[in-house]
Amino acid sequence: MLVVRGAQGIGKTALLRYLESSATAGQLLRASCVESEMELAYATLHQLCVPLLDRLCELPVPQRQALETVFGMRVGPQPDRFVVGLAVLSLLSGAADGSPVLCAVDDAQQMDPASAQVLGFVARRLPAASIALVFTARGRTQDLLGLPELELTGLGDAHAQVLVNSARCGGLDQHIRDRIVAEAKGNPRALLELPCELIGTQLMCLHGKTCAGPLANRVDQPVLAGIEELSEESRLLLLIVAAEPIGDPTLVWRAAARLGVTSAAALTAEVDGLLSFDVRVTFRHPHVRSAVYRAAAQQTRRAVHQALAEVADPHDDLDRCAWHLAAAFTEPNEAVAAELEQSARRAFARGGLVTAAVFLQRALALTPDSSPRAERAVAAAHASVLAGDLETAKRLVDFMGIDDRNEFLDQLERGCSVLAAVPFS
Repeated sequence: MLVVRGAQGIGKTALLRYLESSATAGQLLRASCVESEMELAYATLHQLCVPLLDRLCELPVPQRQALETVFGMRVGPQPDRFVVGLAVLSLLSGAADGSPVLCAVDDAQQMDPASAQVLGFVARRLPAASIALVFTARGRTQDLLGLPELELTGLGDAHAQVLVNSARCGGLDQHIRDRIVAEAKGNPRALLELPCELIGTQLMCLHGKTCAGPLANRVDQPVLAGIEELSEESRLLLLIVAAEPIGDPTLVWRAAARLGVTSAAALTAEVDGLLSFDVRVTFRHPHVRSAVYRAAAQQTRRAVHQALAEVADPHDDLDRCAWHLAAAFTEPNEAVAAELEQSARRAFARGGLVTAAVFLQRALALTPDSSPRAERAVAAAHASVLAGDLETAKRLVDFMGIDDRNEFLDQLERGCSVLAAVPFS
């Protein structure tokens, strides 16, 4: 078991891909954590276990039912997270009977809390069988504490100079290269991308004018600068992929068509360098997803979420459809709020307490009438307490205008009769 830690752009994903390519024998299980799925319980665990779902019949009945429930394959009571962990442990052990298994989890700092807890449990209990579980993360993750760690640091100056020269951007004097090496602090991604970006107007910063901070702290700016130069159709396609974590090519192109984007207009050589179209549509560099999403205007983001909600299958993916609708609306809408409340119930049944809390908080924000608002505020406060988010629970109690906040929070924690209005209590 190993957790590879390091700053953004330091080479964690590259090292993980090298490990994957070197593991020629056995089975590879891969999960890439994304920010937009942090609120969906067991999203990362589902990515990792999908290739093994045909083995569910080999598990003891309680374990099989627990996984089927959290993955939405059956309807049942909220499973014990300990049983979910045992089920994943059994699933991996069974897969490793005939050949080694490598489980690679990239960007673990963006893992949903339910998956992080289960995978941390599994990592501490894996038998001495042929199973390797490797995580990459920017910092220490609470649920992975205590596991063996490898911290990646920056390149030394000599190797950094070699990497800068390999970018072949030309036009850089030696003293400018030296300044890049000093400010990039050995970050490989900054060393590769910043020289090309600095040619032209950005070189002025390195000739004595004030920069907006160390280059290594602005590692996303070169990527974003290149995206800003793309056509409107190309930028919109990137945003659609960033907003839709499933990566279903059919869904992406349906949403694109809904927004008037064609493949002929959107697919350029630059976009090909950012996106990979295969069984799933993915960003070639996972961190670009967050950068693209944050850089987009709010109105454009809402339009993209609206399109994704309209083209999604409302029967097969109710929760994602509801979430896209919630992201598309800014004004109160009871229909969307009610859908989110139902999604919260399903998330709670699967053991996704954080997800349930987030759904209910968003449902509250979109509720137009006072009576449902009061009930949903109590429900959201209760879910927030259960999820361990006491700060949000306090804000919700203040919103309700309750005089004795601490007493009310105590009642929430005890699950007293005040919770009669909570949809899932």
